[in-house]
Amino acid sequence: QVQLIESGGGLVQAGGSLRLSCAASGTRSGSTVMGWFRQAPGKEREFVAAVGRSGVFKYYTDHVKGRFTISRDNAKNTVYLQMNSLKFEDTAVYYCATSPPQRPVNYSDFPREYIYNYWGQGTQVTVSS
Repeated sequence: QVQLIESGGGLVQAGGSLRLSCAASGTRSGSTVMGWFRQAPGKEREFVAAVGRSGVFKYYTDHVKGRFTISRDNAKNTVYLQMNSLKFEDTAVYYCATSPPQRPVNYSDFPREYIYNYWGQGTQVTVSS
């Protein structure tokens, strides 16, 4: 059974930075796509960023382009989300997710929740204004 453990959340002032990590255990093969989603209070969960297995193909929601950077370390089965220039509206619970290993995924599907079959428990990010 694959488990995803997120870390790195916390309280930060607007304009500050945080780095989220998500380590996957229980799998020998790396996931095709690893992604981050977030859910703010009273809102639906939304896509933030995703990265393909090679680390070359990355997809970001327009809300975070230029501020957030996703990366992955396949040797550690870990995906990262570097968040800079944080805004109050970035406040949310952040979830990492992974797609099944060795299953091809079209780049255009990176933001779609249905391609991900494992989800973490979430880590809270709070940005004070």
